[in-house]
Amino acid sequence: MSSNATSGAAIAAAGVTGGSAGARAARAASRGTLNFVVGLAILAVLWGIGGYFIAANPKTAGFAGFGLLPTLQAFPELWNLGKLQAATYASGYRLGAGMLVAVAVGVPIGILMGRVAWFRKLTDSPFQFLRMISPLSWMPITVLVFSAWDDSIIFLVAFASVWPVMYQTAAGLAKVDPAWFKVARNLGASPLQMLTQIILPAISFDIFTGIRLALGVAWVVLVPAELLGVTSGLGYAIKDARETLSYDHLTAMVLTIGIIGYFLDTICAMLIKRFSWHRGDL
Repeated sequence: MSSNATSGAAIAAAGVTGGSAGARAARAASRGTLNFVVGLAILAVLWGIGGYFIAANPKTAGFAGFGLLPTLQAFPELWNLGKLQAATYASGYRLGAGMLVAVAVGVPIGILMGRVAWFRKLTDSPFQFLRMISPLSWMPITVLVFSAWDDSIIFLVAFASVWPVMYQTAAGLAKVDPAWFKVARNLGASPLQMLTQIILPAISFDIFTGIRLALGVAWVVLVPAELLGVTSGLGYAIKDARETLSYDHLTAMVLTIGIIGYFLDTICAMLIKRFSWHRGDL
């Protein structure tokens, strides 16, 4: 009887602990949602106040399209015209292609930097030198090298975003206990098994973190790169709206850039939490 009572108490305690953990998680989610809504509401109020003063001043009334209400009213118009979808697709293609190149190049080189000491020492200075050059400064050269503007923009995005992926991967691999590799070699692990069973799982957090950082850099570089030469994309849409004095369309496109960027960053944060061993606030 005493053992049954003890087991029952343990089960009840476990249930209480699990319930309290679930309640804490629910409260944290509620607080996060509340903070998100309140933060956006404050931003909207400030934007609305600024738009009101712009429209009320005769000297700035011509820029009333920058206000919150004209911007929100422009979204259905842009959608019906197909401009919003076309611009988002064009920019998304360039961003996705550039990021794919950055990950395909940055992760292997980062692994080499983390595992091979002589390679890391040999490439550190050249990589640091190239990393400090503004990606947009390569634009005149890319125009000569690549026959299409799309290829030039993809190169600029890849060049800007490869460095966070590369260095974050190398830093993550440097933190892995060397004993893991010794044990794997003693157990007869092949290089492919070493890569897929030890290296990649151990540095997944760092890889996704590097991709998240690279995505922010790439998104910032993409829009100004689209201001020159191309006739599609979010950057071009902003330029076109400025030249036609469609300020409501301009701010609608700027808002779209912010929404897409925030959405992509949120996806990266979710991937970090889902596929890494680390758990915590990001």
